[in-house]
Amino acid sequence: MIDNSKREIDASEQKRRIRERYKGIDISELDIIPALPQEGFYDDSSLKRVAVYARVSTDDLNQTSSYELQRNHYRDIIAQHQNWKLVDIYADEGISGTSLAHRDEFKRMMNDCDAGKIDLILTKSVSRFARNVLISIGCIRKLKERNPPIGIFFESENIYSLNSNSEMSLSFIATLAQEESHNKSDIMNASIEMRFRRGIFLTPVLLGYDHDEDGSLIVNENEASTVRLIFFMYLYGYTCNQIAEILTKLKRTTKKGSATWAASSILQILQNERYCGDVLARKTYTPNYLDHKSRKNDRARNQYRRQNNHEAIIERDDFFAVQKLIRNARFGSRGLLPKLQVVPNGILKGFVSINPRWAGFKPEDYYDASNSVFPDEAFSEILQIEVHSGEFDFRGYEVARAQFFSMSNRITATFSSKNIYFNSEAVRKLPENNFVEMLIHPSALIL
Repeated sequence: MIDNSKREIDASEQKRRIRERYKGIDISELDIIPALPQEGFYDDSSLKRVAVYARVSTDDLNQTSSYELQRNHYRDIIAQHQNWKLVDIYADEGISGTSLAHRDEFKRMMNDCDAGKIDLILTKSVSRFARNVLISIGCIRKLKERNPPIGIFFESENIYSLNSNSEMSLSFIATLAQEESHNKSDIMNASIEMRFRRGIFLTPVLLGYDHDEDGSLIVNENEASTVRLIFFMYLYGYTCNQIAEILTKLKRTTKKGSATWAASSILQILQNERYCGDVLARKTYTPNYLDHKSRKNDRARNQYRRQNNHEAIIERDDFFAVQKLIRNARFGSRGLLPKLQVVPNGILKGFVSINPRWAGFKPEDYYDASNSVFPDEAFSEILQIEVHSGEFDFRGYEVARAQFFSMSNRITATFSSKNIYFNSEAVRKLPENNFVEMLIHPSALIL
């Protein structure tokens, strides 16, 4: 009991001392050095180097007036402030605000801020500055942390980023701006889906075609001759690079009027199903509305195909033949069908290289290919082995798995239905290219 009473007295004494210490002293005993007043947005007492950021999200002609009005408006505002000096007007036209991709002027403005060329940024609204919360708040904080800090004034919201209470408001408004872009993206995707379900397809500009009053594709014979030439040259064995070089020499022009061709452009034309009159809608899609990066549509979204949608430039059989050639060219073949390669002589005579990329060969094809290098020999009969007196009789024995033996210094390969596995000794002896070719001699079977 005595110990508890003593502890209570000690605690009360400590509290009393704390209270006495925090009563402080009379303010008259202190010399107060006043802080420099923080400059507000409308303070004209010091020189400010001012930048203007303007952005419109589309290249529509109707947006051009908005774009020019923003530029002229902020020139007038800066002219009204005696100590403000215009650094530059940074303007992105026809660029989305949800990411920094392609926003070259925005990036240039931020680089000039890092170089110490800007004191203040004027912009119309938070949504004009960016429609992404991370970009908006990230850039605002980055500029605020500079010495001296760089402020951003958002005119529509009347918010100055260097004010102490501005970040909460900016975070909320930036979130609304981002969600607005999300809603617009969902509405656009739903509209596209409804169009495709009704067979109303997008008709982009395409070499060989023009658009009629309804937006449908109609053949442009002058350009169609170039398209036919591309397909026929590929069917006759020319590569995309060779076709591009020939078209450039012939001074054939692209849809945009350029006389310089690239192999990638040739390949895109060869793979476009619209040239045989068909339409395959939604070959790509954009999963994220913030980065706008398109992805190949591997059944992640609905696709819509319509045959004979418009007049064809290339016969359907020729188009499909070209697609086979393109697929086979990826595996080193230039024919419509890949070939079985047979070793014609030497110790591996009759061995056939197994084609790992083609499922069209039957066992008989491998037998015929192997027998083709043995015109005077026949392997169609199965070789029978007889056991004579005094010899080992292996009937009833089975082949033991390699795992039961010591294989550390021997080269081994294990075959499965989908893969071939090599042990470490085999990997060490493989060349740097790590290319392995599998051969089989289907006729030389001993049972």
